[in-house]
Amino acid sequence: QVRLLESGGGLVQAGGSLNVSCVVSGLTLGGYVLGWFRRAPGNEREFVAAISRSGDMTKYADSVKGRFTISRDNTKNTVYLQMTDLRPEDTADYYCASSAYFGVEVTPEKYAGWGQGTQVTVSS
Repeated sequence: QVRLLESGGGLVQAGGSLNVSCVVSGLTLGGYVLGWFRRAPGNEREFVAAISRSGDMTKYADSVKGRFTISRDNTKNTVYLQMTDLRPEDTADYYCASSAYFGVEVTPEKYAGWGQGTQVTVSS
């Protein structure tokens, strides 16, 4: 059974930093693209970042480019999202997801495995 478990969310002031991580079990992590998505209250789920199977390619939403960094450690079955210069508009529930597609996908429909989410709140 595939399971994704996020952790590391919390409350931070604008301009601050926060690191979230996601431990994946039930699959061989190196065979999957991993992504982070978020959903703010009243909004649709949106793409944040994704990383290729080997970690050599990444994609970011324009809204987080230059501020967020996605990384992975296949030996630890973990994907990370480092968030810096956080803004109130980054407030959302953050979800990690796994995709069996070969490319670094940005649409949630390409991801089959999902975590329960971790809440990130950025105060102004």
